[in-house]
Amino acid sequence: MAKNLVLVESPSKAKTINKYLGKGFTVEATVGHLKNLPKTKLGVDIEDGFKPKLLNMRGKGDLIKKIKSLAAKSDKVFIATDPDREGEAIAQDILDIIDGNNNEEVYRVLFHEITKDAVKNSMASPVHVNTDLVVSQRARRVMDRIIGYKLSPFLWRAMIEESSNSLSAGRVQSVALRLICEREDEIEKFIATEYWSLVGNFETEKKESLTAKLFSVDDKTIKVPPKPEMTDNEWKEFFKSNYAIRNKEEAEEIYADIQSKNNFTIRDVFKKAVKRNPYAPFITSTLQSEASKTLGFRPRKTMMVAQSLYEGIELGKEGFSGLITYMRTDSTRLNPEIVESAREFIEKKYGPEYKPDSPRLFGKKSKGNVQDAHEAIRPTSLKFSPEFVKEFLNNDQYRLYELIWKRFVASQMESAQLETTTVNIKADNYIFKATGTAVKFPGFLALYDESKEENGDNENNEGKIPIGLNSEQELVLNELTKNQHFTKPPPRFSESTLIKELESNGIGRPSTYASIMGTLFDREYVTQEQRKLYPTSLGKKVNQFLVSNFPKIIEVGFTAKMEEELDQMADGEINYEKVLNDFYLPFAASLKEVEENIKPIECDKCGSAMEIKIGRFGRFLACTNYPECKNIKSLKEFSNGNGNNNSEPEYTGEACPKCNGKTIYRYGKFGKFIGCSNYPECDFTKQIDIGIKCPKCNEGDVVVKRTKRAKIFYGCSRYPDCDYASWTKPKPEGERADSEGLDE
Repeated sequence: MAKNLVLVESPSKAKTINKYLGKGFTVEATVGHLKNLPKTKLGVDIEDGFKPKLLNMRGKGDLIKKIKSLAAKSDKVFIATDPDREGEAIAQDILDIIDGNNNEEVYRVLFHEITKDAVKNSMASPVHVNTDLVVSQRARRVMDRIIGYKLSPFLWRAMIEESSNSLSAGRVQSVALRLICEREDEIEKFIATEYWSLVGNFETEKKESLTAKLFSVDDKTIKVPPKPEMTDNEWKEFFKSNYAIRNKEEAEEIYADIQSKNNFTIRDVFKKAVKRNPYAPFITSTLQSEASKTLGFRPRKTMMVAQSLYEGIELGKEGFSGLITYMRTDSTRLNPEIVESAREFIEKKYGPEYKPDSPRLFGKKSKGNVQDAHEAIRPTSLKFSPEFVKEFLNNDQYRLYELIWKRFVASQMESAQLETTTVNIKADNYIFKATGTAVKFPGFLALYDESKEENGDNENNEGKIPIGLNSEQELVLNELTKNQHFTKPPPRFSESTLIKELESNGIGRPSTYASIMGTLFDREYVTQEQRKLYPTSLGKKVNQFLVSNFPKIIEVGFTAKMEEELDQMADGEINYEKVLNDFYLPFAASLKEVEENIKPIECDKCGSAMEIKIGRFGRFLACTNYPECKNIKSLKEFSNGNGNNNSEPEYTGEACPKCNGKTIYRYGKFGKFIGCSNYPECDFTKQIDIGIKCPKCNEGDVVVKRTKRAKIFYGCSRYPDCDYASWTKPKPEGERADSEGLDE
C-alpha cells in the first residue's frame, strides 16, 4: 500500500503526476467539486451570518468513501487541487471530508506547472490551505446562489408564457446580457449621418505616387458632422472652427474647385520616431480574447485546449510533460529563470540587437493581487518549441500553443522602432494630408503582432510615402475621387470584445469568462453570427424584466464593487459578513419592491395565489393554500389556458441523415429528444447531446437520459459499449464553473 496520497481535480492530471511520483504515492482525482449547496433549497442561512449548508454531491458518494479510506490508510495526504480560489475551496472540502483540519500530516500543494521538476519541487515545499481564499470563494458562491434562487422565480412568473425550463438570472451573466442588449439598443436607435470625403492621387517629378485625403478647407479641419440633424444655429457654431462636407452637392462644388487648381505643392513634411513596446504575456482574459480573434476559438474551447496543454502531453523520448503554466491567472509575473532562458533564445535565434539590455517586467493588474501567486501563461520550457512539439499535438493544441509561445518570447524582445511620416499638400485654401509608417527595426514584430478586431473599414488612408520628399516640392494631381460615407453605429460585441469589456469594468474572474459565455448561449439568450453577438428575443425579454425591476443589482458599477470586495476578502482585508451584507441589503430591498408590484397568479379552484415550484419534471405551479387546496398545473398547461399555445415545431437547424428532411425537438415518455419532422414516414430519432465528449471513453458524446421513473442522468451515446453514467452534468475539461447549476 502506498504511504502517501495525492489528491488532484482532473483524472488526466492524476495520470501525469502519478508517472512523476512513482511508487509510494497514490494519486486520486476528485473530478471537480465534492460538496455543493443543495439543489432544490437555498442552502444559505441568511439570518445566521449567511452560512452555507454544503452537502456531499450526489453521484460522488463512492468516490468520497474511497478518498476517506485512502486518506485513513496513508501516512501523509497532499491536497493538490488547482492553484486558485476555486481549487482552494475544493481543498477545504477535502479537509472537512477526511477530518484533516487539525492533522499535521495533511498538506496543501500548488502545481503551477505540470513538469517533473516543478511537481517534485512543489511536493518538497507544501503549504496550508489559504482560508482567506476559501472564504472569498464561499462568499462568491453564496452571492450567486442567493441571486439565482431568489431572483429567478420572479423571472419565471413574469415570463410564464415561455416554455423554456432554462430561464435563469445570474450575478455576472445578467450584467453581460445587459451589456449586449444595451449595445443592440444603441444600434437599433442609431440614425446614420451622411458625409463625404475627397481623396487625391498625386505624382512627383520622379513619377512616384502619393495618396492624400482632403484634411482642411480655409484652415478649418474637416470633421464628421456630430449628429444627423442640426439647426442652422448649431451648424453656424460648428463651422466657426470646423468644416464638414455634408452632401453630394457640397462635395461636387469642392471637387470642381480643386480640379481647377494647378499649384499643388508640399507645404511640410514631418517625421516622428515611434517606439512600440511588446505586449505582456497572456493572462486568462487576454488569451481567450486573442484566441477568439486569431484562431476563431470560443472561450470554452480555449480553456479546454489550454487545460490539455497544462496537464501534459506525451512527447516521445522526452516523456510526459505539461507544456504551459496554469491557465487561470490574472498575473503577468514571470519566473526569472524562464525569462533568462527566453533572452538566451532570442539572442541565439534573432541576434543580440533583439535582446533588451535588461529583462522586461510587467506590472500587476490594478484590480488586486489575488491571483498574483501565479505566473502569466507561458511555455514550461523553451526547449519545447512549437516546431518540436507539433507532431505530438492535434491541430487545435498546436495553434494555441504556438500563440502562447510567440506571445511569451515576444514579450522579452526589443521594442520595434517605427517612423511615422506626415505630408501636407497645399493648393490655395485646401490642405491634403498623407500619412505612412515605416518599420526601421522590427524588434518583437519579427515574431508576433496582436490581431485587430474587425470593426469596419479603415478610413485613415495610411499608405506608402515616397522617400526624399521636401517642402515646396511641386506635385501633379492625377486623380481626385469623391466618396460618400455614413456614420456607423457602435459595433456589436464579439466574445473577444465582451470579455475585454467585462475585464475593464472589473467584472468576473479569469475562470468565469468561459462559463459566462457558455451560459448565455445555453440559455438561448444570445446567438452569434459572423462572430458578433446578437441578443435573442428571449434574451431581450429577460434583460428588460431584470433592468426594469432590478436595475441596481445587475448594474455594472454595483457588480464591480462586489468583485472588489471579494478580492479584498481574499487578501484578508475585509470580513465575510460585511461583504454579504453590502450585497444583500440592497438586493432584499429590491426583492420586496418587486414582490409588491408583480400581480400573483390566482388558483382557478380556490382563488389563492399560486407559486412556481421545481419538481423532478421541471417547474410547475402549485397552490399556496396547500394542503386545503392541492391544485397544481404544468406551465405548459397554464400557458395554453391563457391563449399562448405554441404549436409551431422547434426545429434544430439540422437535416435528417435518413431522409434529408428537417429535424425537430420532440417530447416522449423519457423527455426531450430529436426526431424527424416527416414522422411517421421517417422514424429517425437521436438523443440530445450536451456538447461534451464522454469522460470515460472519449469517443461517444454525453447525452441526457432518463430512468424509468423519469429521473434525469447523463450517459454515453455509445452505450452499451461504454457504460459511463452520472447523476451530475459533467463539465468540459478546462471549464470548472464556480456555481454548479447556477452560473454567474
